[in-house]
Amino acid sequence: MKNDTPAVLVLEDGTTFYGKAIGKIGTTTGEIAFNTGMTGYQEVFTDPSYYGQILIMTTPHIGNYGVHSEEVESDSMMIAGLVTKKFSPDFSRVSASGSLGDYMIRNERVGISDIDTRALVRHIRHKGAMNAIISSDNTDVEMLKAELAKVPSMDGLELSSKVCTKEAYEVKPENPICKVSVVDFGIKKNIVRCLTERGAHVKVFPMDVTLEELDRFNPDGYMLSNGPGDPGAMPESMELVKQIVNAGKPVFGICLGHQLLGLSQGLKTEKMFNGHRGINHPIKNLKTGKGEITSRIMDLSFRKKVWKQTPLSN
Repeated sequence: MKNDTPAVLVLEDGTTFYGKAIGKIGTTTGEIAFNTGMTGYQEVFTDPSYYGQILIMTTPHIGNYGVHSEEVESDSMMIAGLVTKKFSPDFSRVSASGSLGDYMIRNERVGISDIDTRALVRHIRHKGAMNAIISSDNTDVEMLKAELAKVPSMDGLELSSKVCTKEAYEVKPENPICKVSVVDFGIKKNIVRCLTERGAHVKVFPMDVTLEELDRFNPDGYMLSNGPGDPGAMPESMELVKQIVNAGKPVFGICLGHQLLGLSQGLKTEKMFNGHRGINHPIKNLKTGKGEITSRIMDLSFRKKVWKQTPLSN
């Protein structure tokens, strides 16, 4: 059943969009970002790397194939809010377990639909990253602006501790060929799945783990997971990564883990004017010269000048 409750989206610079409420009736705040993927919305919404973000889906139709219990990257929705052009209250898929609208309500997530997402994304592309507020229980724009002014910037925020595991756990395939110690900064379930499918016996540790605890598993290598927030606000994790690198075993970082790996070796990160989020981002393979399509979620890059001053440039 379609919801006709009015909702409003207000950006940090005062730009305002009016639409219809989706999900829970309420108010939410966060840094606004956009994802260019045309499918896989449930995987996106449950990815811990999106924690604290209000997410715009650039593809116009969202919710039309419902939700499924196996299409999640964590145990709950991680986005702070959802913005869509057209939201489908109904779904058409035999294997679906329910509607996206009901899933949002169960996860207490606020959203807005029926707005011009193309105009919104163009605005963000020209103005850069900023905070935003969505409300369906208070449409007084001036009051919402005042509330939004109190929301801190994502820069300098450590968020991994809000989404990482609190207890270590193991995932073991039938015939393991190696062992990997994983530091969880907000890991996606698919990362563990990919490792085990390739024969790795995985042990996932909380982010406050010590090198000694990692090594008690006797790993062949280390994995630094993805996660939300600013790696520059994680000095303890940076020190841990330095120790891991000095241990002399293979180490691989993805997303936040990759950024921490770079920072531990003297690199510096900087906020991108617009982040890259989606499953359809083209890159050039510098070894083959060919183009590839990649899945990305990133809003930080390494400073090129600093990169050239480190051994990593060799």
